[in-house]
Amino acid sequence: MYQIEQSVKLSDNVHEIWVHAPHVARNAKAGQFVIVRTDENGERIPLTISRARDDSVRIIFMTVGKTTHALAAIPSGGSIADIAGPLGQPSEIKQYGTCVLVGGGVGIASTPCIAKALKGAGNKVIGVLGARNADYLILEDEMAEICDELHIATDDGSKGHHGFAADILKKLIQEQNVHAVWIIGPTIMMKVTSGVTREKGIKTFVSLNPIMVDGTGMCASCRCVVAGKTKFACVDGPEFDAHQVDFDMLMQRQRYYMDQEKEALARWQEHRCTCGGDR
Repeated sequence: MYQIEQSVKLSDNVHEIWVHAPHVARNAKAGQFVIVRTDENGERIPLTISRARDDSVRIIFMTVGKTTHALAAIPSGGSIADIAGPLGQPSEIKQYGTCVLVGGGVGIASTPCIAKALKGAGNKVIGVLGARNADYLILEDEMAEICDELHIATDDGSKGHHGFAADILKKLIQEQNVHAVWIIGPTIMMKVTSGVTREKGIKTFVSLNPIMVDGTGMCASCRCVVAGKTKFACVDGPEFDAHQVDFDMLMQRQRYYMDQEKEALARWQEHRCTCGGDR
């Protein structure tokens, strides 16, 4: 069993946990993920490593399906059955020059590790964080400490730029010589935002974590098309060249298990009510 050292609700449906997992913390690199199982009968779900310190790793996730709701319900001091990792290919960290990290929604969780690694490699790092409104912004202070510049965008204008992260990115590449960009967030956001850098041919990475299921390449659920070839997001990625990803096919695949996810969540919620809150 792996202890949850801290469990915090960051916003309405976004949660942060620190898990005591020395084997993961010692080897984790930017861009990698872990597989978590809440209990011995639970499903295995992939979650991005947001940060590692000493013997613990931080995971930030949105409660969407049955397992993420179950994970959020475990209090500080509780435990989970398994955490395996680090898995996936690390981010391509080297000295580029000026790098921009764009995080959207819960995708912001992945940006501190990458930003810190890029700074360590001698890059100028600019952060762009986007959310529906100010209440959904996460890790703003942490990213401000790491980045040379930090920009905020909210859909409703409650904080920062009134609009989208793509607007800020477009302005940045007009004003500065940007050499590499990372975009992490909802699939449609990654598709639209990566279009901003396409014309100028700026190296752009996106993380395809949202479509992973098994996380080891065995289930083939995370098949995606990159540069016309079939890739597995979990073992070949999760980061890929944004300009070579078939986003339309990707969004189709994301809808494959929606009915099963809704059914599993409904059963779990019914079980909690019947059992007085027990998992």
